[in-house]
Amino acid sequence: MPTSLSEWLAHCERLHPATIDLTLARVQAVAERLGLRFECPVFTVAGTNGKGSTCAMLEAILLQAGYRVGVYTSPHLVHFEERCRVNGEVVQADALLPHFEAVEQARGGESLTYFEFTTLAILRLLSVSELDAAVLEVGLGGRLDAVNVIDADCAVITSIDLDHMDFLGPDRVSIGREKAGIMRPGRPAVVSDPMPPASVIEHAQAIGADLRRFGHDFNYAGQQGGTGGWQQWSWAGRSKRYNGLAYPALRGANQLLNASGVLAALETLHQRLPVTAQAVRNGLALVELPGRFQIVPGQPTLVLDVAHNPHAVATLAQNLDQMGFYPRTHAVFGAMADKDAAAILRRMAPLVNAWYFTDLPTSRASSASALAGLWRESAGTLGVSAGQTTATCHASPMQALHAALEAADPTDRILVFGSFYTVGGVLEQGVPRLTAKHVG
Repeated sequence: MPTSLSEWLAHCERLHPATIDLTLARVQAVAERLGLRFECPVFTVAGTNGKGSTCAMLEAILLQAGYRVGVYTSPHLVHFEERCRVNGEVVQADALLPHFEAVEQARGGESLTYFEFTTLAILRLLSVSELDAAVLEVGLGGRLDAVNVIDADCAVITSIDLDHMDFLGPDRVSIGREKAGIMRPGRPAVVSDPMPPASVIEHAQAIGADLRRFGHDFNYAGQQGGTGGWQQWSWAGRSKRYNGLAYPALRGANQLLNASGVLAALETLHQRLPVTAQAVRNGLALVELPGRFQIVPGQPTLVLDVAHNPHAVATLAQNLDQMGFYPRTHAVFGAMADKDAAAILRRMAPLVNAWYFTDLPTSRASSASALAGLWRESAGTLGVSAGQTTATCHASPMQALHAALEAADPTDRILVFGSFYTVGGVLEQGVPRLTAKHVG
């Protein structure tokens, strides 16, 4: 039997031939053998984009309210243990080992994917951690995701857009139906997408969920696109109202939408988890989440963002536009092969002066040369001349970053974006502090 976390993760990778095999049957069977259940309120968060930010804000506010909170998110940036936090602290590798052993014993002959096995192990750890609240991020979709073996006391759907279409369906209606699968009869379901497909609303009505929709049951007022400063915003729900809130510490145009969904979710469970206005203020002011429009001061400025689908990249482009003037933008980019990289490159083309495409350490990724080929194909149609924009290929995100730094002036901007592997690859030794070679 494996004796370390790395050995267990290698074991999980060997167990099941498919990386993704959407069904709840196997996971449910093992969960029942484990006796997996939560005594505390559970928030389950699904969505195409904004899940990580929503989980981080829920956690930060509940911690400021004095609760013991457990969080499960995926994927991780650098270390697997990042996927699980208890009381604000990343779980230690050794603490996970008995839960991997328990899943191995309970699975019998069941063949679990890496995600299913590791999810069950982390859920088991959280279930015995004497929590006041649990926040669980759905990995993919909702209805058939391993996280959905747990009944949510409050389901949150952040956004519905086109991603993972091979598994979730070809359009927003199909994808929305899959995400709505985390709702439970008679329990609150918060939808912070301003224009959800009809399938989400229809499913909530069909099962009798207590649907809370942005623009109908809760709303916010404030200057959109604030990045901190002195701007304020206000929020109103069915029974609660907050005025004079500072912008969330997480940057970006969509964070007020995510924060609004968080406050709506907390409102639904306020009798079981009372939260003061001060806890809301402190939580939003202190929340942190690496790799979500993370701006690292330096010369040049470094921007890290795990935007890896066209919807997220559109938000990233909007956020970059609001940063102010930089003479040149150097972009390090790597992505999984199933992403619409052509659409991503088209959206980012007006903002990028030099591309540094990178290989990633997984067989599921596009190669740097394949991405460069896509860029060359689209450059002509975008009116991008070879003289204006350059593209090079690199073996790793860190090598690509070093190449960008070599070419950059101190007043430029370097953007690292795409897959979690891309951003994680430049964070392996901690957050880089950049100093261009031209700085004396």
